[in-house]
Amino acid sequence: MFTTYLVDKLKKQRQLGLYRTRKVSNNRLCLSFSSNDYLGLANHPAVVSSCRDSVRKHGVGSGASQLLGGYSFSHRALEEELAEFLGYERVMLFSSGYMANLGVITALFGGKDKNIFVDRLSHASLIDGSCYSGANFKRYKHLDICDLVRLLKLKDTKYKLILSEGVFSMEGDIAPLPELVTIAKNTASWFMFDDAHGIGVLGSQGRGVMEHYGVSKDEVQILVGTFGKAFGTFGAFVASNETIIESLIQFARTYIYTTALPVAIVDVTRTSLRLVQHECWRRNYLNGLIKKFKQKAQQLGLPLLPSNTPIQSLIIRDICRANKIMFYLQQQGIKAALVRPPTVPVNTTRLRISLTVNHTEEHVDYLLDILNQAFIANP
Repeated sequence: MFTTYLVDKLKKQRQLGLYRTRKVSNNRLCLSFSSNDYLGLANHPAVVSSCRDSVRKHGVGSGASQLLGGYSFSHRALEEELAEFLGYERVMLFSSGYMANLGVITALFGGKDKNIFVDRLSHASLIDGSCYSGANFKRYKHLDICDLVRLLKLKDTKYKLILSEGVFSMEGDIAPLPELVTIAKNTASWFMFDDAHGIGVLGSQGRGVMEHYGVSKDEVQILVGTFGKAFGTFGAFVASNETIIESLIQFARTYIYTTALPVAIVDVTRTSLRLVQHECWRRNYLNGLIKKFKQKAQQLGLPLLPSNTPIQSLIIRDICRANKIMFYLQQQGIKAALVRPPTVPVNTTRLRISLTVNHTEEHVDYLLDILNQAFIANP
């Protein structure tokens, strides 16, 4: 009976055009615009060499959780280097951004005496962490400061947390950080910021949205970042003060009961961190590509969402049309991400284009020409 129930659910998913499939990359050459390797560091010679050397020395796996023997000198060194880079008192590593967000929210803000307010379009890990925490939580309208203030006034309690992404992963727009930290301060709320898609990309030194706006670390109590985007590696971190980090070590279940990141991953991330800081030309070059893409996309009348980041999304709405446009791109050797509900709101199906340092201006020109043809051929 339960199998029949699942079969019916899968059938409905297909009928709605929402069925997810995993496509195995083959040897056919394609031009990919679906990677979050924004700075092109995943295949940087120094990163690859660092990985090779570390694997020879330490092997592939860490062998245990961080509290049961998996915490090495390399783990501590990366935490200290990140803390210095970001200006925070302490940093701790997590195995993924999803686990970092779930761990922080459930460990620190669990229970009915807590109230959580999260931007409606924030990453699923922020939404899920809020749900699993057992706290009272509300989603305010995307980037709508007035709606956030309205909801905060309805909950006059001692423990309040405001959550937001820095760069929104499906839209590419940037959270109004100065306004958010001001509201948090005026309402005695804690503020937690997930800057997975901003760190490394934004700010003159790559410190993310906080540097972009000139917001100090004293105004953002908890900062979450990941290594699978601009750093080109894997894993995540939480930056905060001594009390918060020690509390997470004691109470964050997604930290306590998870195998530690392999030393090789930690070592290559240390290499990537140095490149993020010292090879500023990568951010400058990427900004040039973003401006070029936006300017020509607007000239062609493509349905582009407003964004000044590497994430450039084109709204198609109709799922059938979106699938046809995606197929057209694939036939022309272009790989892009087609994002459908429930990952994005209903009627906002989109092509998510990710620009990286690995792209040339000629690549961007070709992409835009094919996009224009695809939209004309599938009105």
